[in-house]
Amino acid sequence: MADQRTPRSLLVTLYAAYGREGPNPFPLAELIRLLAALDVDARSVRSAVSALEQRGLLILEPDARGATAYALSADARQLLDDSDRRIYDRHTPRLADGWVLAVFCVPDAEDRKHQLLRSQLARLGFGTAAPEVWIAPARLYEETRHTLRRLQLDPYVELFRGEHLGFAATGEAVASWWDLGAIAKQHEAFLDEQEPVLRERSLGRATVPEGAFRDYLLALDSWRRLPYVDPELPIELLPDGWPGGRSAEVFAALHELLRDAGALFVEE
Repeated sequence: MADQRTPRSLLVTLYAAYGREGPNPFPLAELIRLLAALDVDARSVRSAVSALEQRGLLILEPDARGATAYALSADARQLLDDSDRRIYDRHTPRLADGWVLAVFCVPDAEDRKHQLLRSQLARLGFGTAAPEVWIAPARLYEETRHTLRRLQLDPYVELFRGEHLGFAATGEAVASWWDLGAIAKQHEAFLDEQEPVLRERSLGRATVPEGAFRDYLLALDSWRRLPYVDPELPIELLPDGWPGGRSAEVFAALHELLRDAGALFVEE
């Protein structure tokens, strides 16, 4: 999972973890200091900041001393708030909760919109029921609506809620809508990487703030994608021995052990 840890990804993870608690933006010098703990050099930090500013996710907002600093845009805050519900508010899904369907039609002349729409639905955790009919657990409706409107893709999509009444059993259908084997491998990769960290941290040794910050940011950067890859399906629809529950437990334990200790390093 280390190949996911680009400077841009780590910067988003930093703001997700610690960038919404106060009214003040992060000075650029602080972003450089904090990401240096993750072996990101200053030039890469500046490039990542510039890329997120161009995407409208960061806003240049000098701090009280007039130093160059960056705050989250309103869109970025909405995006991170939606993400919080996936990352931290894991729950036991029920088959009775039903499904949300995204049915879309994009004119041939707007192929870029078509590709963007497909990639965003996949990023949200939708599976493919048919080429232009995508499906996800019903609880993802609000986040899907926010995302499609933010990206101005809503004119091309109709959303529906309902239950599966197909000829195949729902468990069989789910296996065709999502690549469950590939999702399981991502959970297993997370566990291979983070279970040793949890074992070491659970020994009760004194936690140095910089070390806690580093371990927490790396764990969160790896974990925050998984609730999007894995739509968190009802357990009765999943193969035996599904690793998703264990990986959620490991992240929750690391969050409890490391998040506040890492905040001390940010507050320096």
